[in-house]
Order: sequence, then C-alpha cells, then structure tokens
Amino acid sequence: MSDYSAIAPYSRYFSRPLEDVGADLESYAALLRKWQAVQNLVSRETLDDVWSRHFADSLQVLKLLNDDDQSFIDIGSGGGFPALPLAIALKGSNRQFTLIEPNGRKVSFLRTVARELGLLVAVEGRRTDQVDSRETPAPDVITCRALASLPQLCGWMAPFVTPRTRAILHKGREHVEELAETVTRWDFNVVLTPSDTDRSGVLLTLSNLSAKTVS
Repeated sequence: MSDYSAIAPYSRYFSRPLEDVGADLESYAALLRKWQAVQNLVSRETLDDVWSRHFADSLQVLKLLNDDDQSFIDIGSGGGFPALPLAIALKGSNRQFTLIEPNGRKVSFLRTVARELGLLVAVEGRRTDQVDSRETPAPDVITCRALASLPQLCGWMAPFVTPRTRAILHKGREHVEELAETVTRWDFNVVLTPSDTDRSGVLLTLSNLSAKTVS
C-alpha cells in the first residue's frame, strides 16, 4: 500500500474516507505506469513521485471549490491531471467531469481509468476549439494544468464561460508575465493562491472572464 501522507492534508475535502480515495489513486497509479510504456502520459522523472508531483498537486484544487460546484470541464487533460484525482476524491458526490483531450491514445487511457474506477467522467476526444459548448454541461469550474499560456487558455475557455464559471489554473513562475499580457486582451477578476507543491507556482482563479471590446 502506498503512503497517503502526500494527499492526507486534503482529506477534509474528500467525499469519502481517505483509505477509499487512496485505494482508487493506487489503481490509477498502476494504470498510469502500465500505459506509460506505450504513451507518454507524464514526464518519466516524475513517475516515481506520482503521489506528490501529480496527485497532491491536483488535489490542492479542492481547497478552492465551493459546495455548489457540480460541473467541471478540464482542458487538455493528458494523463488526467488535475481532473481525475479530483473526480476520485469527490466520487459519490454527483459532481460531473468533462475531460477534453485530442490525443487518441490518451483518450483511451482516460476512458479506461474512468470506467475501471466508476467515475462520473465523460471524455471528449477532440481539441477544445472543436467542442461545441452547447454539447457540454455549463461548467461551474474549468481546470487546466501545464497546457498553454494564459492568453491562449482564455481564448479556449471563453466559449464555455457562464456568469458563474470560475477557472482554476495551475501556473508556474511565468504567471506574472502571462497575467500582464492577458490583461491587454481580456477582462477578468483573479485570485492568486500559492501552490502547495511548487515553490514558484500558483493556482490562478479567474472569474468574470470576457474579451475586451475594441474601441
């Protein structure tokens, strides 16, 4: 059995006992290692540190959720972070997750994890700009981890945004420069939360996102 100390600080936000969440994450980790042999899901140097580098890093999003956040969209899901650990932690709470990932093999992996762990997860095997926002539940929360620059992300997220939508985005040390560039094109409110797992990283919570009007 794995050491659950890396995820224990977030257990207060889980919808079920730490041991149950940990067991599902162990199954996820086993599938990750199995599929990594044929598809690069995470960087190889982080695979042996999956509990802190990937699981805990994903689960810190739980601190920023509201009780009434029910619908989630994850953009560029890749190996499933942060969406699948969140879905595992919140399993049984009827939260619904839509994962958007264009790579066919990664789509197969994500669907396999969701099926084997009984998660309320749908996987869209297309690019974000190919997904019609009318085909997905209006999200309370949009998540994304290590995909693209903030200005690019805002363009991808905009079609899905409703007045109640918040985006919770993992960002590294480049977040200051990206925010400075983004405010020239987009209006939004932002809250910065220091990352628990990356000394130079933050979680950016964006709300009221809209494109600036051209005068």
